[in-house]
Amino acid sequence: MHAGPAAFGPAGSVAVREEGLPDWLEPVARMARTVRPEQLSRFLPPESGGRQSAVLILFGEGPHGPELLLMERAGSLRSHAGQLSFPGGALDPEDGDPEADGLVRAALREAEEETGLDPAGVQVFGVLPRLYIPVSGFVVAPVLAWWRSPSPFHAVDPAETARVFTVPVADLTDPANRATTVHPSGHRGPAFLVESALVWGFTAGVIDRIIHFAGWERPWDRGKQVPLDWRS
Repeated sequence: MHAGPAAFGPAGSVAVREEGLPDWLEPVARMARTVRPEQLSRFLPPESGGRQSAVLILFGEGPHGPELLLMERAGSLRSHAGQLSFPGGALDPEDGDPEADGLVRAALREAEEETGLDPAGVQVFGVLPRLYIPVSGFVVAPVLAWWRSPSPFHAVDPAETARVFTVPVADLTDPANRATTVHPSGHRGPAFLVESALVWGFTAGVIDRIIHFAGWERPWDRGKQVPLDWRS
């Protein structure tokens, strides 16, 4: 049996390991070892400041093949209402040192609190370079994981989360589901039209780069535009 990330090392560290991954995830693991921050985003963390946080990019195997876990934020929230995202959030003191394994702990803790999944069945296999979300000041570590032993999941707090669901990777790579968002500010970015919703912003940007560097990208119409309104 392969130890999951809930198995702790000599110093109480969370195990981050690639052993036992399915073959289709190997390109993502390789990407995590080699990709540079500037290849993922033009928004990089400042030299100082910013709130340390992490998201869990959880790959699983579903009825339609490889899939990814996503959440939809509640429509009643004051910020980012209705947007799709990875589970995750800010580092808490109990998560520990962000320069050690604190950010991995934060990603797993937040995922459990938001979706009810059992972190014992999640194998963390890599952490991408930290990125920056200027509008919120968050410095985000994307934590890559394999859902080795899937567990039930749901929106734990409906006031915060409208739904939790999985999206087949095949749907994300389907050119028919890809588009470019155009923000009122003029900023353009990748987007995905899946599960009756639009994935855009930070989440779409990370998915886009993973698909690209894993070699899963298929030619798609970058001229297909989806406008975002001023509230986005």
